[in-house]
Amino acid sequence: MNATRKALAAGLAALSLLAVSACGSDSESGSTDEVEVFTWWAEGSEKAGLDALVKVFDEQHPDLKFVNGAVAGGAGSDAKNVLQSRLQNGEPPATFQAHAGAELTDYINAGQIEDLTDLYKEKGWDKQFPEGLLDRLKQDGGIYSVPSNIHRANMLWANPAVLKKAGIEANKSYDSMDAWIADLEKIKAKGIIPLSVATDWTQVNLLETVLLADLGAEGYNGLWDGSTDWGGSEVKTALEHYSKLLSLTNTDRQGLDWPDATQLVIDGDAAFNVMGDWAEAAFQEQKKTFGTDYTAVPVPGTDGVFDFLADSFTKPVDGPNPKGTEAWLDTIASDEGQVAFNKAKGSIPASTTADTSSFGEYQQTAIKSWGEDEIVSSLAHGAATSVNWLTDITSAVAKFGSNNDVAEFQKGLVEAAEDNKPE
Repeated sequence: MNATRKALAAGLAALSLLAVSACGSDSESGSTDEVEVFTWWAEGSEKAGLDALVKVFDEQHPDLKFVNGAVAGGAGSDAKNVLQSRLQNGEPPATFQAHAGAELTDYINAGQIEDLTDLYKEKGWDKQFPEGLLDRLKQDGGIYSVPSNIHRANMLWANPAVLKKAGIEANKSYDSMDAWIADLEKIKAKGIIPLSVATDWTQVNLLETVLLADLGAEGYNGLWDGSTDWGGSEVKTALEHYSKLLSLTNTDRQGLDWPDATQLVIDGDAAFNVMGDWAEAAFQEQKKTFGTDYTAVPVPGTDGVFDFLADSFTKPVDGPNPKGTEAWLDTIASDEGQVAFNKAKGSIPASTTADTSSFGEYQQTAIKSWGEDEIVSSLAHGAATSVNWLTDITSAVAKFGSNNDVAEFQKGLVEAAEDNKPE
C-alpha cells in the first residue's frame, strides 16, 4: 500500500471511529449490549485472527454485540494515535489492544487503564498463564492486560526456490551477520532482491534483531536497563551491519507495509524477509507448504533466543461497558479463544491449558522454542520500552533511512536512551 493510500485509509478509519463514538451514546444512556473492541487488526491474516476470536465471543456471549473499532496500520502506529486522542477526550472503547510489557506504562502513568491483578486471581488466570509470562506482564506492580497470544519477532523467512536460483543452499544456517551478508551480496549479484523490508516500524523490527545478534541476549537486555552503552563499539558494529542490510533491501520500502514485504518473498521476488511470525499466516493463507515453499529460522546470530511480544487487551478506566469488557477478556483468556485466534494468526497460545496438538509445523517449532529458549522482549512491539522511547527510536531509524549516517544514527539512539531513562 503506498503512502497516499495509507494516509487515506487512516483518515477513513478515524472518521469511522468518530461514527462509532457517536453511536456509543446509546451505551452511555443505558444500553450495555455493545462491546467496542479497538485493534489494528483491519486486514489480511490479522483480520482473519480477529474474526476467529469474534466467532468464539459470539458463541460464549450471545447477549452481547461485538463492535469492531479496528484502525489499519502496521504495528498499530495509526491506531495508537487515534486511540490516544479518544482516551484524552474521555471516550475510551470497551477494551483496546496493546502490546504487553513496557508499552503499557504510558497508559498506566496517565491513569487510563485498570489494574487487573484481582481479576486474574478471581478468574484463575494467574494459574493459567506461565509464571515467566506473568512476570513480563507486570508493570508498576500490577497486571494491566490479558494476553491473546505469544509472537516471536526474530524470524527469517525465505523462499527456497529463489535461493536455489541464486546458488544459495536452502535452510542454510548462519552463525553471524557477516556470513549472512556475504550470501545476500551473492543474491543481489543475480539481480534478485536479497532482503525485503517495508516502512519504518518493520525497519525497527530488523534493527532489533541485528542488535540482538551482535550484542547477545544479555547485551540486548542491557540496552533497556542502562547496563549496555548505546554509544559503545558493539552497538556501532550492529549499526554498521544494519546499514549494510538496509542497502540490500528493496528501494520502494517506504511505500510498503509488512504484508507487501512478505508477499515479495511469497511471489519469489525477494529471497529473505525478517518479520515476526504473524507472517506465517500470510504464507498459509496462500496455501504455501512450510519447508518446501518457504522456510523460517531465527535471524542469523539469534538462534536459541526467543524475541518475545504478546498482543493483549485492557480494561480502560471509566469504560462504557465494564461487564462487556470482562466478557471480552474472558473470551481472550479462554482456551477456545486462544486456540481459534492463534491458529488463524500464526502465533501460539499464551495459556498453558490450550490444546495445541492441531497447530501447524511452524507453530510447533515456536511452541518448542518458547519453552526452551532464552526470552528477550521486543523493541518494535512494545515489550521492551515505553511508547515514547520507541517513538524516538523510530524517528532515528526513519532519519537514517534517508541519510545513511551511522555516526548520527548512533548519536540519535544515545539521545533517545538518555531522554527515556527508566526511573
